[in-house]
Amino acid sequence: MSIREDFEKREKSFLSPYGCLSLESRGREKDEEPCPIRTSFQRDRDRIVYSNAFRRLKYKTQVFLSPLGDHYRTRLTHTLEVSEMARTVTRAMRLNEDLAEAIALGHDLGHTPFGHGGETALKEIFSNGFSHNEQSLRVVDILENNGNGLNLTYEVRDGILKHSKGFGKIIPDDPDEMAFTAEGRIVRIADIMAYLNHDLDDAVRSGVIEIDLIPESCTQVLGHTHSERATTMINDLIFNSHADGDDLCIKTSEEVSSAMVELRSFLYDNVYRSRKVHKEFVKAKKILSDLYSFFIENEEVFDRELKKLEMPGCNSHAQPAERVVCDYIASITDRHALDLYAGVFFPSPLV
Repeated sequence: MSIREDFEKREKSFLSPYGCLSLESRGREKDEEPCPIRTSFQRDRDRIVYSNAFRRLKYKTQVFLSPLGDHYRTRLTHTLEVSEMARTVTRAMRLNEDLAEAIALGHDLGHTPFGHGGETALKEIFSNGFSHNEQSLRVVDILENNGNGLNLTYEVRDGILKHSKGFGKIIPDDPDEMAFTAEGRIVRIADIMAYLNHDLDDAVRSGVIEIDLIPESCTQVLGHTHSERATTMINDLIFNSHADGDDLCIKTSEEVSSAMVELRSFLYDNVYRSRKVHKEFVKAKKILSDLYSFFIENEEVFDRELKKLEMPGCNSHAQPAERVVCDYIASITDRHALDLYAGVFFPSPLV
């Protein structure tokens, strides 16, 4: 018996009936020989961590553009906080921690530079249907590995695609909007738990809001510190989720859910749409819009940039130029976008 087979056997003994067994994965688009050591979900996690897109997350904005302070979150640290929360919950509920970790680590691989400002820019200049969760799936299916993709399991891909909720309900009424695994549904909630906590933390640190402005109705329920809020949300999710026939109902209490919704509205009104943050997003949108137009018109320059990023070109997968430029713009980091913009549009002094 291989190490992997022994672990798969142990999964059957300790996972709850609602956990997704590695051995029962729906598989990959392209069949592969199983790894003798790692389960299918452990293998997916490793592929994501070793990908180019994952490394680029360290220089992508969470909320504050190109932050100079060492303690501000980036898209990478956000991803790690989501992963930790999801792992804690799935471990406590005897679900598949490896599956939750893989989904969490891959959920934002398709996020644009400059945070949601970049996503808005690509909605305007490429397609109103652009979304970072669909782009994340595109990264793992097509763009990584020089156009060959990562060939992840169906369960991880499903969780990545359905992790996002925008400004809609935390737990939507339509079950089709949720991942089909309990682990994927937990990542979706862990994502909002993480950003509610750390975006509030960073907003106070930056001076965008004063701590006294946080609604008392939120702090009374969730807590006054990052640690207290995280503990409240995690515990509430674990102890309010329950069996519902053949399925596991993932839910929070009405009190905590209401406080989370109120806190999210507070962040939208006072942080994400604040003058200090919004004016930087306006600049970011112009940078990405100008770069998009430039690369559409300058094919040779664009081909060189694609090679540097190890991405497939227009001839791969029969993609139109607009789609390839969008993929490129979505993939670059904040600092790469700024350097490109300066190199393309700023005058160079004569020597």
